[in-house]
Amino acid sequence: MKRTCAITAAALATLTASAVPAHAGGGREIRFATFNASLNRSTEGALVNDLSTRSNAQAAAVAEIIQRARPDVLLINEFDYDAAGKAARLFQDNYLSVGHNGASPINYRYRYTAPSNTGIPSGHDLNNDGTVATTPGSDAYGQDSYGYGFFPGQYGMVVYSRYPIDFRNVRTFQNFRWADMPGAVLPENYYSAAELRSLRLSSKSHWDVPVKVNGKRVHFLASHPTPPSFDGTEDRNGRRNHDEIRFWADYVQPSKSRYIYDDKRRRGGLAPGARFVIAGDQNADPNDGDSYAGAIHQLLRNPRVNAKYAPSSPGAPEASALQGGANTTHKGDPKYDTADFADTAPGNLRVDYVLPSKNLKPTNGGVFWPTRNDPLYRLTGTYPFPTSDHRLVWLTARP
Repeated sequence: MKRTCAITAAALATLTASAVPAHAGGGREIRFATFNASLNRSTEGALVNDLSTRSNAQAAAVAEIIQRARPDVLLINEFDYDAAGKAARLFQDNYLSVGHNGASPINYRYRYTAPSNTGIPSGHDLNNDGTVATTPGSDAYGQDSYGYGFFPGQYGMVVYSRYPIDFRNVRTFQNFRWADMPGAVLPENYYSAAELRSLRLSSKSHWDVPVKVNGKRVHFLASHPTPPSFDGTEDRNGRRNHDEIRFWADYVQPSKSRYIYDDKRRRGGLAPGARFVIAGDQNADPNDGDSYAGAIHQLLRNPRVNAKYAPSSPGAPEASALQGGANTTHKGDPKYDTADFADTAPGNLRVDYVLPSKNLKPTNGGVFWPTRNDPLYRLTGTYPFPTSDHRLVWLTARP
């Protein structure tokens, strides 16, 4: 896997009350964020093409949200992977480094991206439709890939950081097998023995990206578990989502992480006392939606995770009330929602998280979801969204 710092890692303007307060990026408080920005495309190479100019409206709006939130360390989900890291570089050069509508440019000297399981053919009939699809570009191909995708790398991830990334000690877990997790909630009598010997846990990947912050190391734990839907009564995606979330829950606890191995076959998880931040679109709400029972609670109630601070926004409860539908039956407080999903089902949910370890002290946080009377509402809007159906979630903490 190739690594670079300022080049690639391959393989503020005045804000309104509902937006994010100004942040200098220095001192003791560090702002971490996650954003499923929907910078995915239907064909391989299309994202690189879109980012090669400065005229893509969606990319410009995504960049403006990031510029206004000004995170120091950022995970972007649904960002198509390419082996040369061109898309990651172009997004920095042509969008993040260019001010948008009065927002100041933001420069990330360090970035990291690596292969995703999405769109990598498994060679097996993983959806049990009687056919092994091997030609990229179709739903059938995505269903039989290790992670759903029309081509290798679709729906990938990228990390941007204003602080140095310890590239030598990055760990990836793309190849960890689902069956190697003790007590995995695999669907019964669904996968064959040969499929279980091959099937990977991560629908994209799991990354441990250590960041050097004010002389201390913080492990930025990035992932994007599969949605707990688009399956059948066997609930294979719901169960996989549960165990993808469980991976980090075990990884941060030394007594539970001995079974874990990374892509270099190094075993174990974090050391006792290690500082970490778990970030990503976990595709699981603590109260509503279709998640397998207790999926996100594995993190929210984890003894090593500080989940007391829940980022919120004024725009989410407004959207919930205006859209109605499934939102009227939800048990959770809509102010914590991070995604604007279909009104019929599942409604708006809290699925994106920035969760620090117990030895990090959260000081502030929020969800970039302006209300309709806010000038920045143009960046989120309603379907079809100008950026994404997810919102950027941020949290500041003291290492």
